[in-house]
Amino acid sequence: MVTRTPILLTVLAMAGVAVLSGTADAASTLGASAAEKGRYFGTAVAASHLGESAYVSTLDTEFNSVTPENEMKWDAVESTRNSFNFSAADQIVSHAQSKGMKVRGHTLVWHSQLPGWVSGLAAADLRTAMNNHITQVMTHYKGKIHSWDVVNEAFQDGGSGARRSSPFQDKLGNGFIEEAFRTARATDPAAKLCYNDYNTDGVNAKSTAVYNMVKDFKARGVPIDCVGFQSHFNSASPVPSDYQANLQRFADLGVDVQITELDIEGSGSSQATSYSNVVKACLAVSRCTGITVWGITDKYSWRASGTPLLFDGNYTKKAAYTAVLTALGGSGSGGGGGGGTASCSVSYSKQEEWSDRYNGKVTVTAGSTAISAWTTTVTLTSPQKISATWNGTPTWDSSGNVMTMKPNGNGSLAAGASTSFGFTVMKNGSTAAPALGSCTAS
Repeated sequence: MVTRTPILLTVLAMAGVAVLSGTADAASTLGASAAEKGRYFGTAVAASHLGESAYVSTLDTEFNSVTPENEMKWDAVESTRNSFNFSAADQIVSHAQSKGMKVRGHTLVWHSQLPGWVSGLAAADLRTAMNNHITQVMTHYKGKIHSWDVVNEAFQDGGSGARRSSPFQDKLGNGFIEEAFRTARATDPAAKLCYNDYNTDGVNAKSTAVYNMVKDFKARGVPIDCVGFQSHFNSASPVPSDYQANLQRFADLGVDVQITELDIEGSGSSQATSYSNVVKACLAVSRCTGITVWGITDKYSWRASGTPLLFDGNYTKKAAYTAVLTALGGSGSGGGGGGGTASCSVSYSKQEEWSDRYNGKVTVTAGSTAISAWTTTVTLTSPQKISATWNGTPTWDSSGNVMTMKPNGNGSLAAGASTSFGFTVMKNGSTAAPALGSCTAS
């Protein structure tokens, strides 16, 4: 039985867009639903987007773990030797901590996004630089990082199972991975230490090479706590049929497994099914501790043309979102019997603008259960006034500043479906964006 506590979310849109969830259901968001399963559900975050209200609202509502997308990589924090800049990464970590989110550190030793000065070092100097980089970065974030990707992508693709050519591999040999993990453990004994890679999601030569390394590390007492599976999928590289079995064989070595960079190109039911299968596989493996999707919205994805994430470019929940929430046991998939809890979310965007007025649009999106009615509020900053509305039935409070909007023939929405209403705001000297109240549904 899930305890459900109503809350009211109201966000003043700083500019352009605001997204608010009207569900306060303990199991109506990705993070809350995963937490009920003893796991986290996280996302990659870019510091440059933390000024966008819709981005932050969706992040704060849906996720309980973050991974800095690029801000902790070597070129970002130590572009010049022994001169460290943590400002962008600190912004992400501070935001996460203020919201009670976990943080995954990504990444300490990687062949890519590496400053040129590192590649030019001779072996002894490179070893010193590598260990110093690990020590300085982990010391700065000691006590703040749940799991670190200590070494990233050190194995080749294909059937050889060989190590990838890199400055570290070429100059320090196979032992650089072990040394990196030992340095990391000495620096922050409380952090989980992970090896992270891609194209290791099924049983294949590359994943078996990683498996053998982890098995060797565990046998010899080399500190390793977890293995990350990036899980970048598309039609040419779909979710493998032995995905769960592969996660399980690593877990059987005595390490946690984490899905660290999940995105699945596609759309509609096919994409939704693939996402659901990934989540179900994680839930079936007791040592699969969490899932991170590699971004919040399609428009900022590194694979944007493939629309691989759970929210579209307008932060509208996609069918894949509903499939993930359902797989996690969130609203719409039971928990107390019945058909789930009616819920909806709202987002605002400014449309046309003139010197004296502007048009606003509010998109209403049903949660994981079909709804028959919805209501939300739009609050203006005095002396603004609404002069016209469309696609909704409005009422105003006595001040004339708060408009309550109900459907006008557009109240019935399928799970995950959206509708919208609009209005014209007379500025009367104020350019402030309206604030949305929470969305309630039945």
